[in-house]
Amino acid sequence: MSDLPDWAQSMWEELGSPDLSEIESVHTGDLMERRHGLRKDDFVEIQLDARSLRDDDENWVRGRLLSSGKSSIELLTTNGEHVYLAREIIVKVVLIAHTRPAYIDDKELLEFERADQKRRSNLHEKVEKKTKGNDDSHLWG
Repeated sequence: MSDLPDWAQSMWEELGSPDLSEIESVHTGDLMERRHGLRKDDFVEIQLDARSLRDDDENWVRGRLLSSGKSSIELLTTNGEHVYLAREIIVKVVLIAHTRPAYIDDKELLEFERADQKRRSNLHEKVEKKTKGNDDSHLWG
């Protein structure tokens, strides 16, 4: 795709070269039709606070967004590093391109989350069955 910067081309190809024209942000119009904000697998450039870096470190990090949490952003960088960036040191996030539909429209992501929720529930049940009655020393009575 010619609209992407050079650093994003190979990452886009690794994702199977999806058509990005149908998944752009929508900032105006009917509220129910608007779709914006960071999404899983977005290509981003992140500017870091220079005070948090060593003198020879680059203050821009480029890559594919893997997840975004309350305290950090998980990124797969252009050189294949899997990094977590503390939100406290992030100055600016530039969205280069969405590679997935918005969360509410992303059927694949919703299916994954349902399956993951079921897997976690089964795991909790297993743990509870294995530990039930084994650690009652903290109970009174």
